[in-house]
Formats: sequence, C-alpha cells, structure tokens
Amino acid sequence: MNTILQQWITGQVLLVSSRLMSAGITRDWGVAIHGGAGSIPVEMPPGRRDECMAALKGILDLGVQLLSAGTAAVDVAEQLVTGLEDEPLFNAGRGSVFNIDGEHELEAAIMDGSSLDCGAAAGLRTVRNPIRLARCIMDHTGHVMLAGSGAEEYAQSIGMERVDPSWFDTDRRLAELERYKAEPATLEQEGSTVGAVVRDVEGRLASATSTGGMTGKMAGRIGDSPLVGCGTYADEGCAVSCTGRGEDFVRHVAAHKVALLAGSGGLGARAAVERVLRMMPDAAGGIIAIDREGVPVALFSSRGMYRGRADSTGLFETLIHGEE
Repeated sequence: MNTILQQWITGQVLLVSSRLMSAGITRDWGVAIHGGAGSIPVEMPPGRRDECMAALKGILDLGVQLLSAGTAAVDVAEQLVTGLEDEPLFNAGRGSVFNIDGEHELEAAIMDGSSLDCGAAAGLRTVRNPIRLARCIMDHTGHVMLAGSGAEEYAQSIGMERVDPSWFDTDRRLAELERYKAEPATLEQEGSTVGAVVRDVEGRLASATSTGGMTGKMAGRIGDSPLVGCGTYADEGCAVSCTGRGEDFVRHVAAHKVALLAGSGGLGARAAVERVLRMMPDAAGGIIAIDREGVPVALFSSRGMYRGRADSTGLFETLIHGEE
C-alpha cells in the first residue's frame, strides 16, 4: 500500500471516529464508582453532603485522568477503591463500621475481566488497604482468597502497609455501634461498601469492591464483597460491583447474574442490573456495572447511593439521590 493511500485511509478512519464520538455513538473508556447504598436521608446535613460529593468527584476525576492516559482497567479499579478506602466518609478502610465486639473486620475483592484472574481478602484487622492485598493475592499467590490470620501474615511477609486497628476508627461509626447495641432493630445503615467498575481504552473490563461490613455484625461474618460472583465480578462482557445487605447478594449470586444477563443474555449492563434488582425485591441496595460498549450504570433500590460515573463522551456526574 502506497504512503498517500495509507494516509488517506487513516484520515478517513479518524474522521469517522470523530463523527461517531460527537454523535454520542462511540464510547471508549468508562468508569463508575460507589460509596455505598442504604438509608441515606434526603435531608443530609449540608456539610456532610458537600464532603461526600467532593470526595466522589475527586476520586472519579482520578479515574478520568488514568483512563484518558491509557491505564489498564484493573489498575484503575485498584487505585480508585484505594482512594475510597482512605476516605473516612465511607464504610471501607478508614471509616469502616464496628462489629458487635467493637472491632473492625475488613474485606475486599478485585477481578480482571480479560483473564478472569481474581483475588480477595477477608477478616482483616490491620491492613490499611484491603484492595491492595486482594490484588497481591490475585497476582502472586495462585489462590483466590485469604482470610483472617493467614491474610494478615501474608500481608506482613510482602511488606504491605499495616496500621493499628484504631486507625480505622471514627466517632461517627462508634456512635452507630452504640445506637445498634441500644436498639438493634432501629439502626438503618446509611451506606455500605465501596466499589469501582472500569472499561479501559483497549476494551478490557475490571471490578473492585471493599467494605467494613455491617454495623454490629457477628465476629467472623463475611459478606458478599470478597465473594467472587456475589458482590464482585468481571468477565469479557461486563464488570459489576454490588452494595447493600451482603446476605441477599450472596443468595442471588448477584454480580455474576448481572454479568451473565448483560453478556451472553444480550441485555447489556443497564437492563441486566434492572432485572437483578427486581429479582431481589426485599434487598435494598445498589449495583454499578459497565459492559463492553455502553454507558456505565449505577442503579439502586434503597433510599440512596453515593455514586459517580464518567466516560469518554464527556459524561461526568456524581449523585446521592435521584435518577440517572
């Protein structure tokens, strides 16, 4: 092929791509994040609402920067959830809820949809960023999940950053535990779990989820977040992260069900999430998902969900209540 013809073909491809992009037809990279779904009051204290929105915007903007630069989906998912873990406003990492014994037990999972590689950790008490440990388990151990003392020992052996358990404490979470102990039936958890779903410029998909669990949970309880297929899942067709009462998402194997319906079921991410949420009428929570082509999705059946989504067409939004 001569140089002039090659240049002309290249120019035509770029022109068509530009026109499709401007028409909103082509979507390159995309990302959605969540900071938990639950009984989030519409009339939030203005200061707290502003803090939450600023945190979501900052982390979502990091995702935009990374994806625009061509960073791989699984790396972006890990970095975004690390940021959410370090934000004490949300129930993961610093700011995690207390179990019934007044202790923290953290858990997380990450999955690379292009390879089905995945890693998870549960029952963590001193690992600053559970999602980073989950990534190391995925990349270096040959296992999918480590829990409890074994996970802590592995973190120590690889030099993972660890902290005193009190580092995760916040006054707000302690007050929630005290209210739970006084009247367990009256406490409505405002938000549980953080997560990210990502599609990169190569079309690769990944998901990551991290949580402190449920206020007043029994010691040793494990929710859906670190269970691949329940709260976290990604394959070549869809990436999913769930938030809500974990037991419900485990019973329905919710994350895998969304991916199955979205991909081989032909529904796409949005219709798949809508269907799975309808399948769980008694499970108040939310799901974020992204497929190979469409807009990132963030839907919920609870009162609200801390969430944000962005893509290469210029979409950039952060919300707590209301519709997409």
